[in-house]
Amino acid sequence: MASPMSASRFLDVLRDEGINVVQVGDWRTHNRNHKGPWGPVHGVMIHHTVTSGTSKTVRICRDGYPGLPGPLCHGVIAKSGSIHLVGYGRANHAGLGDDDVLRAVIAERALPRDNESNTDGNRHFYGFECENLGDGKDPWPEAQLEAIERAAAAVCRHHGWNSRSVIGHLEWQPGKIDPRGFSMNTMRARIQDRLA
Repeated sequence: MASPMSASRFLDVLRDEGINVVQVGDWRTHNRNHKGPWGPVHGVMIHHTVTSGTSKTVRICRDGYPGLPGPLCHGVIAKSGSIHLVGYGRANHAGLGDDDVLRAVIAERALPRDNESNTDGNRHFYGFECENLGDGKDPWPEAQLEAIERAAAAVCRHHGWNSRSVIGHLEWQPGKIDPRGFSMNTMRARIQDRLA
């Protein structure tokens, strides 16, 4: 069980991991905290955006869209490898997911198959949206994959977590497919190597 780090500390740990960070507007106080608590935090969730173009992607992730107000994550990971911070606190990214998956993340053990949507993930996960169409054809540049690895490792390092605390949206909520185009097992291996 961990309390979320402060916004300033979040910025510092990302920069300390060698990430090019772009701060977008009032990201430190842009959140959905009025809809419920944020924390305790237990892990990091990776998504794809189903968008193209960094400026458009950042705008959508910051502001949201009708029916789903922003922020839609804490950071947007661009194809260039830069991370654009759009919010901090409770964000509309994880939605309801499987309590068995959450227990596995907390215990840092292998994930069960997600087959329920009964637990508030927005409360418990840091969220990174990654600029990608999510069609299985849009490429994932190495700079972007490395930024995902670095961002997740930075958060894990701060909290003393290992790579089993990092999951994809598809491992949390039945019916989700993101991130599509790379394996979360391969990404977790990269993260664990970085933490080691």
